[in-house]
Amino acid sequence: MIDFYNFSKQDLIKLTSLRDGEIKLGEKVKSFDDFSTFSGKYVIVGVEESVGPQANLGFSGAEKGFQTFISRFLNIQSNRFLSGEEVLFYGVFKLHAKVGLREKRDQVSELDEFLIFHLTEIYKKNLIPILIGGGHNNAYPLMKAFNIVKQKKINVINCDPHADYRLLEGRHSGNSFSYAKHEGVLNYYKVIGLHQSYNSEEMLVRLERDGCDFTFYEDYLLGKSTISEDINSFVDKNKSDSFGVELDMDAIVGLPASAFTYSGISVEEARKYILHLAKEKEVVYFHLPEAAPCGVREEVIVGKTLAYLVSDFIKSNKTKN
Repeated sequence: MIDFYNFSKQDLIKLTSLRDGEIKLGEKVKSFDDFSTFSGKYVIVGVEESVGPQANLGFSGAEKGFQTFISRFLNIQSNRFLSGEEVLFYGVFKLHAKVGLREKRDQVSELDEFLIFHLTEIYKKNLIPILIGGGHNNAYPLMKAFNIVKQKKINVINCDPHADYRLLEGRHSGNSFSYAKHEGVLNYYKVIGLHQSYNSEEMLVRLERDGCDFTFYEDYLLGKSTISEDINSFVDKNKSDSFGVELDMDAIVGLPASAFTYSGISVEEARKYILHLAKEKEVVYFHLPEAAPCGVREEVIVGKTLAYLVSDFIKSNKTKN
């Protein structure tokens, strides 16, 4: 069963530490009650589930990412750079995993449909969803809902150690992009910073066959290319087509995530990735999946990192548009 909790203004204020002489984002952001009259642009959607990663034979923990983010983001200062009035908190979707691999994959399909329904309402208003938490399985409903509303395919750039282009074997966090490509939802897919040892030859062959572009983190280490060059290449090829921005938290070195890595991009490189791509007016969604904190210290690290990345995206995008 999928539970959906929408945020009232009072819910958001309760999570905000008020202080004389200061204004926090929590005092300015809009809530679900304002959705029908919202004149801003950015809609934050939370997902608390790790069914997708578990259905991909992975671990739990991704259900904790959004809850670490929300209070940190609401307590950012409202100022000339980001007031908060352009942001609406839509709500959070919660799903607990069943026992059994097939049951988990069926649950992911159920979550797909639930998210697609709500995301279509966001896209119909020409708003930009920012989806935080859960597994990378939730990239599929972001792409599918856009396709339904706009009646066109979407382009996507993904910074990720894993291509998430696994076989069509039932839905999970490892095959959002292969399903979207198979169904004619995804047009051009570029995944950057792959780790050579964690992507099967079979999958790499299918990516090439399907016209997808990919680069490897090892090439960054060897100085053969840079993340900036990969971003510029995508922007140049994308031209005027609508695209989504994906950043798997597994890509960031040392960050508590579903597939934790000791070798990857820094938080600063992740911020540059977002700041560069968000300034393009064609961007239509932003997705931060797979954060999986365990314990108070890790919750602080994850929450503040997510808050930086989301505020970077909004500030960069709104100055362009």
